[in-house]
Amino acid sequence: MDLGGKACLVTGATKGIGRAIARALAAAGADVVISARTSSDVERVAGELNPGATGRVVGFAADVSRPEECLGLIDEAVGALGRLDVLVNNAAVGILTSIEGLSVEDWQTQIDTNLRGVFCCAKAAVPHLKSTEGWIINIGSLAGRNPFAGGSGYNASKFGLVGMTEAMMLDLRHSGIRVSMVMPG
Repeated sequence: MDLGGKACLVTGATKGIGRAIARALAAAGADVVISARTSSDVERVAGELNPGATGRVVGFAADVSRPEECLGLIDEAVGALGRLDVLVNNAAVGILTSIEGLSVEDWQTQIDTNLRGVFCCAKAAVPHLKSTEGWIINIGSLAGRNPFAGGSGYNASKFGLVGMTEAMMLDLRHSGIRVSMVMPG
């Protein structure tokens, strides 16, 4: 696959699925902005991914649970790459425990990161994606369709992400923006 000339942003990109996505995009020729909460992790991973990349990899730290940081991240990505073609919303938090042991703060952390973060990043990216007929790819989970014990907060966030993704697709399809979800599990 040749993604030369494409500009991509991947949140939650310093480990796991996000890192693998960023690596694959950069190897296919895309210029990629990676993001995660910790600056040192972002800098380290960008440095590790660049040598194997056909495109370039740039990193910016951002906590997607904070709306103002989502807006800043999109602005930094567009500033660094000159455009935005693909937004991959991968950042997520899973705090797996029984409803009895789940604190209100841990519940809110999951909702703010896994749901509000996707909303805020997508909302900030839409004007840029309209001009490139871009793509929003939300990384969900089979936990968005299959509840499990100890997953009340995580399941709620991922079930919500499924509904939000489907509604975003309906909202944006006539604007030239494609919206998809990948549900690993």
